[in-house]
Formats: sequence, C-alpha cells, structure tokens
Amino acid sequence: MPEFNVWAVLCAALASFVLGGLWYSPLLFGKAWQRETGLTDERLAGGNMALIFGLSFVLSLLAAWVFALFLGPRPPLALGLGAGAAAGLFWVSGSFGINYLFERKSLKLFAINAGYHTLQFTVIGLILALWPVPGAA
Repeated sequence: MPEFNVWAVLCAALASFVLGGLWYSPLLFGKAWQRETGLTDERLAGGNMALIFGLSFVLSLLAAWVFALFLGPRPPLALGLGAGAAAGLFWVSGSFGINYLFERKSLKLFAINAGYHTLQFTVIGLILALWPVPGAA
C-alpha cells in the first residue's frame, strides 16, 4: 500500500465536505440547484439527513484517500493543484456531462455540479500537496 498522510486526507475530506455545504447553500448556488433539480425545501427536509451527511462525508473521505494514493506521498504543489483541477474538470465533470446529455439535464445544473467538483478536487490536491507524508523521500 502506498504511503499517505492520514491527517491530510482527513483535512482534505473535511474541506471538501464544508465546501459542498457552502456551495449548495442559499449563500451560493443552493436555490439555483434546487430549481434545476426540481427539489423543494419540504422534499429536502424529508430525507434522513444523518445518513445523507454521514455517507457524503465517507464518500469525501474515500475520494481524498484515493486521490492521495494517486498523487503519491510528496506531490509538488503544481501537481496537486493541476491534477486536482484536471480530475474535477475532466474526469468527474466530464462523466457528469455524458450522463446529463442523455438525461437532458440543464447546462445550469451541469455548471453548478461541475464547478463544485472541479473546486473540490483542486482543494483536495492543494491540501495533499501542502501536507505531504512525514519523512517521505
């Protein structure tokens, strides 16, 4: 198993989770996202929020962990930022784009979700690059 910094992974996952909370809040894109998905406040409030938030954090943690394995123990800052932005924009957003085309989802919804995941992986890459594995060569 390649080396990784567990604290950096936890911090990156937490940053990703907090970013998502802010991104999809009424302060930024929450209301536009709701309109584009057709979700009402009542429907959003009706879900099992502990399960939704808990599993969302676990998924953020897994994304940060696998990205740490991908970057290696001492990624240069340019690699962390560049690979993060590329992963978010081209892998995640590109995959969403394929689905959204066939599902006939709006360009606005694509831009909201793609923007989040591009920034999410850029932040993950930044944290992993700034906080490398201690003692790694």
